[in-house]
Amino acid sequence: MPQSNPHHERRWAILAILGIAQLMVVLDATIVNIALPSAQRALHFSNDNRQWIVTAYSLAFGSLLLLGGKISDLFGRKWTFIIGLIGFALASAVGGAAQSFLMLAVARACQGAFGALLAPAALSLLTTTFTETSERNKAFGIYGAIAGSGASIGLLLGGILTQYLDWRFSMYVNSLFAIVAVSGALTLLHNQAPAERGRIDIPGIATVSLGLFGLVYGFNHAQTTSWGNPLTLAVLAAGVVLIGVFALLESRVAHPLLPLRVITDRNRGAAYLSMGLASAAMFGVFLFLTYYLQETRGYSPVTTGVAFLPLTGVLMVTAIIATTRLRGIVGPRPLVVTGMALGAVAMVLLRGIGVSSSYAGSILPALLLMGVGLGLVFSTAMNSATLGVQPADAGVASATVNASQQVGGSLGTALLSTLAASATTSFITAAHTRPTATLVAHAAIHGYTTAFAVSAGLFAAAAVIAALLFAPKDRQPVAVGEPIAVA
Repeated sequence: MPQSNPHHERRWAILAILGIAQLMVVLDATIVNIALPSAQRALHFSNDNRQWIVTAYSLAFGSLLLLGGKISDLFGRKWTFIIGLIGFALASAVGGAAQSFLMLAVARACQGAFGALLAPAALSLLTTTFTETSERNKAFGIYGAIAGSGASIGLLLGGILTQYLDWRFSMYVNSLFAIVAVSGALTLLHNQAPAERGRIDIPGIATVSLGLFGLVYGFNHAQTTSWGNPLTLAVLAAGVVLIGVFALLESRVAHPLLPLRVITDRNRGAAYLSMGLASAAMFGVFLFLTYYLQETRGYSPVTTGVAFLPLTGVLMVTAIIATTRLRGIVGPRPLVVTGMALGAVAMVLLRGIGVSSSYAGSILPALLLMGVGLGLVFSTAMNSATLGVQPADAGVASATVNASQQVGGSLGTALLSTLAASATTSFITAAHTRPTATLVAHAAIHGYTTAFAVSAGLFAAAAVIAALLFAPKDRQPVAVGEPIAVA
């Protein structure tokens, strides 16, 4: 007999396993970045090849997200979630055991592919499990806190594993997360699938997957070459065209991969854009502040991870308060706008760092402000991105917010890395003297602060866009439901 929510009685235990799965996916990026220098030395691959360990994951993950979301909608979220977990863990184990660059790169690509199944299935399970407003807000506060803090947790965990054990444990650790999450999923979840399955939109899958591939690849290629590189321009242009073709197709087919009603809703559209812009801008903290702490200030990987803990703690507390207490009072618009503004202020503060700046005086205040800002943005945007969506669309809506985050992160990494490198080179060239250690250190600081300035601009622009796009509190959507088959 159909029922609307077979997970209600076990909802908080389900939230725990979904949180574990989300943490595994989110921290994977930074935990691997910390381990990458050690992996490069062990497997003897070049600096040119090093980027592919990161890019292989982001390409597979970013380009397959919408397909993964649709699979969970059509065939059931429980088994999509479990298959994603098992596949991600197995790919991680293969990567940890890698004996060559190719073996590690292929394992990372497989991680990305299974992550594209796992991430939207987890978020759509959260969406369909928590339908009562106050409980939904609390659940999304916790989930958003995990999503926002996973990067800094990855820095700490990756530093500990790499420094005290071996870089391979940064890959093996995913198996522990997966064992716990799979055991919980098998026990707690029911498979939910629509009573009638629509046809799979093959043209839509092809165009959006290739389009997202083009965008993510283009951004990554720009990072290692230039924005004017012919291949960069060609791939980015192809990506934009294919996304445009996808949008045209989705407005005309009977069973679209991404129903336009999902993204044309005012609040959901604003949430997707906010996630993309925040993800692009926040890399100014995690990427360049990590470089600054390790290369300029001489922090160890573990100490660098510890340095980010205040941001993590403040973010988690803020995310929960924002969704459980503030959202119902003021609505999402003031929360996202305030969060973006605080992010901009934090980046402006970081522009003041120097070669010998103290952590407590120059860095900690910015991290605390950033923690508050990201806590407001991530939990609120994730909640709005799936609020009011029909259960049959929950997978693709969840995949879209993940895609926004992935594409935004790729754009931010490429844009900020390119600008920072150019600023560093220009600083050294303008000195008209032989490069010394002191000159190189000051040039690096100039590159970092240039990236922080651009990140501040991105946050400020995002604040204005959020203020214009999010609906007022008195016009907020409510969750809707429809019968589903329970197996």
